[in-house]
Amino acid sequence: MTRQPMRLNRFAWLLILLVCAAFALRALSLIEATGLWSDELYTVGKSFQPSLAAMLAMLRQDTHPPLYYGLLWGWGQLLPPSGLSLRLFSWLAYLAGGVLITAQARALASDQGAAGAQPRVAMALAALLAFCSPYPVRFAIEGKGYALLVLLVALAWWWRRAGRPGLYGLAVALAACTHYYGLFLFAAAAFWDGWQRRWRVAGAAALGLLPALAWMALASAYLMRSGTGAWIGRPDFALLEDTLARALGLWPLPKLALLVLAFWAIRRWGGACPDPGLALADRSGLTPSLWMVLAVVLVSFWKPLAFSRYFVVLLPALIPWLAVQVAAWRLNRRGAVIGAAALAVLLLSWWWHSFQELDPAVNGHGTRESDDFQLLSQRLGGEPDRFSRRERLLNLSDRIEVAAGRMPAPSQPWRDAASLDALLARDNRPSELWLADSGDRAGVAPRLKPLRRRAEAAGYRCERLELASPYAQAMRCRMGS
Repeated sequence: MTRQPMRLNRFAWLLILLVCAAFALRALSLIEATGLWSDELYTVGKSFQPSLAAMLAMLRQDTHPPLYYGLLWGWGQLLPPSGLSLRLFSWLAYLAGGVLITAQARALASDQGAAGAQPRVAMALAALLAFCSPYPVRFAIEGKGYALLVLLVALAWWWRRAGRPGLYGLAVALAACTHYYGLFLFAAAAFWDGWQRRWRVAGAAALGLLPALAWMALASAYLMRSGTGAWIGRPDFALLEDTLARALGLWPLPKLALLVLAFWAIRRWGGACPDPGLALADRSGLTPSLWMVLAVVLVSFWKPLAFSRYFVVLLPALIPWLAVQVAAWRLNRRGAVIGAAALAVLLLSWWWHSFQELDPAVNGHGTRESDDFQLLSQRLGGEPDRFSRRERLLNLSDRIEVAAGRMPAPSQPWRDAASLDALLARDNRPSELWLADSGDRAGVAPRLKPLRRRAEAAGYRCERLELASPYAQAMRCRMGS
């Protein structure tokens, strides 16, 4: 059979455009389909402060650098601070990042020495990966800085490839001030480029890291505490599996096996698969990205840093590299059929798996990350005496629900365990009070049970309230007769 470079006709381009638009618009349509989960509520608390100075003071006691929250603060001056505006900011960053990653793939394929890769094919494949795969879609409508981080890292790799050290250094500074993985990534890039004697590029990256390093020093008292980042475990197989699941969707190992099998079949029967070589990995940023992963994993055996969410930082280098690799293939008809079939199966699975946490119709419970603060806010918003060990998050949830017009302003805020003790010590105790928490049962029980014991010891009888969510629990406590 004749082996030919892959080409796309107008119908194929139209289909690719429609698929990418379908994923992006579906994400937009789900922007308020679920309530904010705990990390998003913390973002609300950190970003929508009355002044920029208040926000910066709060961030000195946080595990993140300030750029994302500062931009959100400015965004909140333009649009009403709400869950919608919070997630819309991420969606716009997801669009811009996808476009930039797609353009980077085309530029890399157009460079000399890319083993004859077809630029238009590379661009099409990169667009499908950047707009449709689970990693970017999952963070497209989440009130966290990951979509912005992807955009800024993609911008940095763009200027590095283009040989513009000044603009590269600026993009490095922005990425490093968005998330510390941006700092880790471009520290690895600076070392790598220095090792390759590319002094101007290495120096630009090193200078770009200085603002983030200065902020890290400013917040060092908090960052170096033993409990900081306690949710991150040491590297194990679960870290690999979870990272693959975020990249490929549910059942990542079977999918990976399918892709390996398809690649083997194409090499065996479908045509030639030339390798553009190590230069492509260098120019795309993949080589320093892999060095960063190795360093982070090794350090994590001492101080855990490796977390699957954070590896989204790899996408701006990995997607263009992979797209150019595939765009260099010379396929016969059999190879084209195998490749198209594997891509179609992957995209069909992503239509489900990319929206697993975003679409209530897919996950069956309408929550994210095992949190349902929204339900508790709406269900108990009219009650005056509400207590929780997570009172800050519930008050932030009330704030968001009131801003969205889904509930009236509560007469009293949620109060903590100390406030419950003070109330129970009074002679004029209310006849009824409410206890609540959100999360999975294993996490809720140790927080809710002590509150219940205190109320019952003071003469209340507590009964569980039936709620239509596995991740929200509430108790109604009445004074016993």
